[in-house]
Amino acid sequence: MIAILGLIVGVVLGLVLQPNVPLALVPYLPIAVVAALDAVFGGLRALLDGIFDDKVFVVSFFSNVVVAAAVVFLGDKLGVGGQLSTGVIVVLGIRIFSNVAAIRRHVFHA
Repeated sequence: MIAILGLIVGVVLGLVLQPNVPLALVPYLPIAVVAALDAVFGGLRALLDGIFDDKVFVVSFFSNVVVAAAVVFLGDKLGVGGQLSTGVIVVLGIRIFSNVAAIRRHVFHA
């Protein structure tokens, strides 16, 4: 529940404060957001399965964002940033939809 409240507070603060993202970090922002969403939906799934651990969630959240940004950064340095960004988005998107499907099955028993 704390994670969901934190997400809501973060979204509201982002909308109200409208922070400026430095141009050097713009390519990494969508990747970081998708990686964070993957961790949030994974945490929600774990909560509904009764195996949620806050330490695992925090480590997962930050490690997902760091690893995804590092892969895209490496891709930029190698000249294939677009392809690696797409790969990261696809992999994390599959994980997000898998977690959402499990949440749906748990909540609606369907």
